[in-house]
Amino acid sequence: MEKYEEILKKLDFNLETLESETEDMLHKAEECIKITKRFLEELRDFVITDNFKNKTEEIDFFKTVKPQVYSKLIYYVLLFNIESKRPRGSSKSQIEYFNNHIDRLQIYFNDNLEFYHYYRTGATFLDEQYFLRGKADLRLVPDTFHFFVDDQFSTSHDSTVATIIANDLLIVHLKREIDKLENTGNYSSVGGLQKKSKLTWTAHKIYLIELIYALHSTDVVNNGTLDIKDIAYFVERVFKIELGDYYRAFLEIRMRKNSRTKFLDILKEKLIKRMDETDN
Repeated sequence: MEKYEEILKKLDFNLETLESETEDMLHKAEECIKITKRFLEELRDFVITDNFKNKTEEIDFFKTVKPQVYSKLIYYVLLFNIESKRPRGSSKSQIEYFNNHIDRLQIYFNDNLEFYHYYRTGATFLDEQYFLRGKADLRLVPDTFHFFVDDQFSTSHDSTVATIIANDLLIVHLKREIDKLENTGNYSSVGGLQKKSKLTWTAHKIYLIELIYALHSTDVVNNGTLDIKDIAYFVERVFKIELGDYYRAFLEIRMRKNSRTKFLDILKEKLIKRMDETDN
C-alpha cells in the first residue's frame, strides 16, 4: 500500500500549500477541487491497472484510502457551494446560515446512524459487503449509485465513509467561521490576557484540547451551560497558549487508531500510581 500512501502525502502537501497561499475561500475551494479530482483519477488508474493482492488489501483501500481522497473532493465542493451563497449582511444572518448547514449535515449522520456507528467503532464483520467490489446489496441501503456506474472503482459504502469524513471537516469549518463572527470585538487578544497568569502549559497542545473536550462532555463547568469555545478561551488565558483550530484537532483525536483518550489514560495511570506509592 506504499504507492497509495505516497499519493496521499502528495495530495496533502498540495492542498496545504494552496490553503496557505490564498485567503480567497472560493478560489481556494475551486483549485482544491481540481487538485483532488486529479489525485482521485490517479488512484483509479492504479486500481484498474494493478489489481489488489487479496480481499484484505481491497477492503483496506475502499475503507480507508479512497475515502481520504474522495472526502476532500466532497468537502471542497460543499465548501464552494456554501461560501458562494454566504449572506453578505449582518453577522447574525451569517451565523444563522452556518447553523442551518450544520443542522443539515447532522441529518445525514442521523439518517446513516447504523453505518456511522459501525464505521466509528472500527467494526469489521460487514466489511466484505461494504468494501468489496461487486458485493452491493440493496437491502443494506447504500446511499450512492456510484458502484453501479463505476463498479471497478466503487463499493456500496466507500462514498458513505468519504461523506462522513467530509461532513466532519465541513462542520469544523462552519463552527470556526461562527466563532470568528461571534468573537469579533468581544474579547481582548489572548496575548494581553496571558500576562495575568503565571501558569504555562508545557505538554502537547493536543493533550490540553483532549482535556477541554472531556470537561465540556461531562458538564462539570457551569453545569454544562458553557460552549466549548468559552472553555477553550479561558484555558488559553490561564495557560498562556493559543490552541488554534481545536475543532479540527478534536476531529484528529476522534480518528485515532489506538486509544482516543490518550491523555486521560495517562492522567489515570499517573494518579493511580501516586496513590499506590502513597499507600506504601
